[in-house]
Amino acid sequence: VLIGGGATQLIDWRDEFCALLVAEGFRVIRFDHRDTGLSERFGGVDAVDGGYSVAEAAEDVLRVLDTLGLSSAHLAGHSMGGIMAQYLAIDHPERVRSMAILSAIPGLDPAYLAPSEIDAGTAEPVVFAALPRAEAIDQFVAYQRSMHVTDYPFDEDDERAHATRQIDRGYEPNGFQRHGAALRRAEDRLDRLRGVSVPTAVIHGRHDPQLLTLAAELTAEAIPGAELHIFERMGHRLERELWPEYVAIIAGNARRAGGERRA
Repeated sequence: VLIGGGATQLIDWRDEFCALLVAEGFRVIRFDHRDTGLSERFGGVDAVDGGYSVAEAAEDVLRVLDTLGLSSAHLAGHSMGGIMAQYLAIDHPERVRSMAILSAIPGLDPAYLAPSEIDAGTAEPVVFAALPRAEAIDQFVAYQRSMHVTDYPFDEDDERAHATRQIDRGYEPNGFQRHGAALRRAEDRLDRLRGVSVPTAVIHGRHDPQLLTLAAELTAEAIPGAELHIFERMGHRLERELWPEYVAIIAGNARRAGGERRA
């Protein structure tokens, strides 16, 4: 099961990335977070807080598995999705076969956060007005460009085409704010992660402009037997050029769990 970051839709896990996992023998499951894509909206049109916790949002993964008749799955979560995976491994270990945590943190300790993220976490959330389609697409592309901090090429045409799919499929200007509200309520999990027993791989970018590598290092140190992979040419985005390496790590970690591969 691929669990995306805050305010992402299932299509943020690109088809080509999923195909790499399928080639490794996995059945790939992806879904829209609440307040994104085609999923339910919470709290009203102008709400900046949906009233739910990250742990409650994480249980949406279990609902997906139940609907598909699956008792357990391998998890790979990016950013907020990595935090959701942590909650599932802690609270529902019988449902988790293995876990890959990409670009995530084990709590809200300022030591894990870049200064800009500390400031953003203390700012009063504001309602984002819905933009006209063209402006919304431009905003999406501009944000992706701002997060592009490596020397890999930034494919403007691809990002614009993807932004168009996002906006046309399920535009929710305040999904990011509602996910942010849930994240700000998340408790520290570092001590609880010490009791996690599922095979775990932790992946992080050396140049992540939001979350510092210390978060990944401490997460991997806390989880018994966890693998740590720091990518020197990676920020917070999952770089296309690194997709084969991410998939190799996810697949290798899943194989440590043994048994039938389910997702």
